[in-house]
Amino acid sequence: MSVVPPLIAVTYKWARRCAIALVGGTVILIGVAMIVLPGPAFIVIPAGLAILGLEFAWAKQWLNKIRATGGQMMDSAARYWPRKPQR
Repeated sequence: MSVVPPLIAVTYKWARRCAIALVGGTVILIGVAMIVLPGPAFIVIPAGLAILGLEFAWAKQWLNKIRATGGQMMDSAARYWPRKPQR
């Protein structure tokens, strides 16, 4: 049975945290660029927050707020534009 030295465990933890921060931050920056460029920014930005939410609590809280606001917006839009029955 091998025991992982504490230094390697800390190094792995920091490497994982840095990789998640780098990938998630890059996805968010691409999403912000898509606000003015053509692309689905409203999908990419929450995806970046979901990636960051794997490691950071503040990102998970932001994502939960976005989900709640998105749900409210969908309900509001459904009341404003009711669906027509299909024939």
